[in-house]
Amino acid sequence: MDLPQEIIRKKRDGRALEEAEIGFLIAGLVDGRVTGMQAAAFAMAVFLNGMSRAEAVALTRAMTRSGSVMNWNDLALPGPVLDKHSTGGVGDLVSLILAPAVAACGGFVPMISGRGLGHTGGTLDKLEAIPGYSTRPDPANLRKVVREIGAAIIGQTEDLAPADKRLYAIRDVTATVESIPLITASILSKKLAAGLEGLVMDVKTGSGAFMASREASRALAESIVAVANGAGLRTTALITDMNQPLAPAAGNAVEVMNAVQNLVGTRKDRRLLDVTIALGGEMLAIGGLAASPGEGRGKIAAAIESGRAAEVFGKMVAALGGPSDLMEKPATRLPSAPLIRPVLAGKAGLIGAIDTRAIGLSVVAMGGGRTRAEDSIDHAVGLTDLAGLGARVESDTPLALVHARSDAEFEAARRTIRAAYSIGEAAAPDFPLIAERITDSA
Repeated sequence: MDLPQEIIRKKRDGRALEEAEIGFLIAGLVDGRVTGMQAAAFAMAVFLNGMSRAEAVALTRAMTRSGSVMNWNDLALPGPVLDKHSTGGVGDLVSLILAPAVAACGGFVPMISGRGLGHTGGTLDKLEAIPGYSTRPDPANLRKVVREIGAAIIGQTEDLAPADKRLYAIRDVTATVESIPLITASILSKKLAAGLEGLVMDVKTGSGAFMASREASRALAESIVAVANGAGLRTTALITDMNQPLAPAAGNAVEVMNAVQNLVGTRKDRRLLDVTIALGGEMLAIGGLAASPGEGRGKIAAAIESGRAAEVFGKMVAALGGPSDLMEKPATRLPSAPLIRPVLAGKAGLIGAIDTRAIGLSVVAMGGGRTRAEDSIDHAVGLTDLAGLGARVESDTPLALVHARSDAEFEAARRTIRAAYSIGEAAAPDFPLIAERITDSA
């Protein structure tokens, strides 16, 4: 069957597609044989009727094959090629600490990261707050950095899973973003194209997550783990809490600053470090660098505590064009906002709930994120010292420090933050930081 409309009709009617049919559609999307309208109809048919595991594996493989696939075999790396991916959240700067920590333990991490989406921050936007840092190094330099330093956090190149870029742009304007098979294929096609030997997924759940309910987060995690393993990529997932910002900072430069401080030991943000260590333990276990996730957690914690992870991060930044003394002088190297003011609680009580999505959107509204793909980013604005769930506050206790460009920006952020925090006498629910672990046998 080589007519796009007939393949679309088949999926529209709820029938399973053959691997060759899926491959034809995806290849056609790249070479022009399949139009944007036809791709939109296909996406809607999948959104409405879903896909079997075999179909989702075929879609993932086809999208992976739509461009170049990295191969690290010729480098004879003395350790496994590993990565982690997060579904996104607020204050989620795990990648900045995790990639160098895994590298310090013998892994090699070519981390293909993305930009902010909606209320969630993007790792690339954070790294571009570092003057000179290149998120698009040429292939030879990327391979050199991975081989010699162990980690390189970069962006998706034009020839890496190009079908994903085209299909995602179509999904974004046709209300089909939330389809679990399409999300799964989008994430995994880029990871498979990076030539990985192991992947750990961080699937967020809660008020600041893309999937707000535990049930939806579990369904996505199970889909990703099953399809990844079906496509030959060893994968485990952790479902982690996003009912409050993961780190007490949200924004680009302020999150890089927080990562540097946690790496060098001047801060120890427990929630952030616990999630980082848990994910790292899974990565080391998948890659054979630890006998179990528990042993892996110990190794990751030691890499951070000893400063070895900080050393790797500093070397990676310098090798990709950033300042060589970022770890020693972050305050003089990172951009800063001209106005820093506290948002006071306004009443006494316990913080019982946080609208974490609203916190993220307040950073976007200040220019720290995008409302359109072509928008530029103000890397300096953001929030720090964010109060957490369960904290007791007085009326004059700061809920956050706002880093803004103007009085108007501060005032808008102040109103949003005050509304996002629920303060009373009821205790906050006990949300487990790591809610579930999903493996292929789950």
